[in-house]
Amino acid sequence: MPLRFRLILVLVFPLFAGGFLQAKELVIVAHRGANHLAPENTIAATQKCVDLGVDYVEIDIRTSKDGVMYILHDKTLDRTTNGSGEIKERGSEYIDRLDAGSWFGSEFADQRVPRLKPYLRQFKGKVKIYFDVKAADLAELVALVHEAGFAQDCFFWFSNDERARELRALDRHIPLKMNAVDVAGLRRVMDYNPQIIEYRLEHLTPEFIAFCREHDLKLMAHALGEGFEMNYQAIIDSAADMVNLDRADEMIGLLN
Repeated sequence: MPLRFRLILVLVFPLFAGGFLQAKELVIVAHRGANHLAPENTIAATQKCVDLGVDYVEIDIRTSKDGVMYILHDKTLDRTTNGSGEIKERGSEYIDRLDAGSWFGSEFADQRVPRLKPYLRQFKGKVKIYFDVKAADLAELVALVHEAGFAQDCFFWFSNDERARELRALDRHIPLKMNAVDVAGLRRVMDYNPQIIEYRLEHLTPEFIAFCREHDLKLMAHALGEGFEMNYQAIIDSAADMVNLDRADEMIGLLN
């Protein structure tokens, strides 16, 4: 055997044998889908995530005037569609006709504001869902999540803690994310029986990590917004179990 190949074997084999080459297992949560590759909160943005191998897609839930649950971030239709007005004041017949993709690029002119129910049917078994519940009948939403088979393939979050309490009154076990900045905050949110804690990297102290490990809480790093890609490597190198981000393809590239 040539010397150069013997040297490679000597150098590389101990790494595998000793288990030193271990890939970071980091669950990736794509904010509003692959929102830099396709219009946010659309079928196209979610399909990009499926193609990339993303673990979770974050979607925002709102309800039309006639009670249909849609995936849309803003209160109004103005920014991401060719419609106007608050979604809660518009009927589904109007919403279903809107173009939700041309604002991002002409090639996405066929995108519509997704109805939640068929969306869940389409992506069952392909990706998990992070539900950011903006405005919806919670009992109806929880029933739909169970019906669609996502009860253990999702997690919920609410900007209002009272809505988190409402969720727990309806379902004690469906996964829930809460936010915290310190151990005192972690103790406070334990009343809601969370499974995931979202935090900013600067708040990740040894005490914070120890509390989460002791209580079997997954650590999800917040990395949203322009320029947060500079923190991706630090998140990989940290105790994070999950990351909520905008540029999933960049993180996957680093992990690979």
